Amino acid sequence: MTFNGTWKVDRNENYEKFMEQMGVNMVKRKLAAHDNLKITIEQTGDKFHVKESSNFRSIEINFTLGVTFEYSLADGTALSGAWTMEGDTLKGVFNRKDNGKQLTTTRIIQGDELIQSYSYEGVDAKRIFKRS
Repeated sequence: MTFNGTWKVDRNENYEKFMEQMGVNMVKRKLAAHDNLKITIEQTGDKFHVKESSNFRSIEINFTLGVTFEYSLADGTALSGAWTMEGDTLKGVFNRKDNGKQLTTTRIIQGDELIQSYSYEGVDAKRIFKRS
């Protein structure tokens, strides 16, 4: 599958502003901007196994397209939502458990890059990963 592989963060676009909008404090925003995040994705049909490893935490997530699951961001923000496939785009729509507001995330492959985009309360950001 297209997303399969290991991806290492290469650069960010507007990521600190996005984290600020999400309510992440300044110290955590500064650290997260340099977290050396590595994502390993294994897709089998509509099932995904994702390993996220950074300077701060390592977690493994299993999800099935279209099935709601619980997830916590690195700062502890609890979310509930699901991933779907729209063409070549993996789209996640999640609701924060603390305030009910929606966070939308997409992942798409362009060339040798995985582009992960975020949208929350009118602020958009991207993290661009290179295949490693």
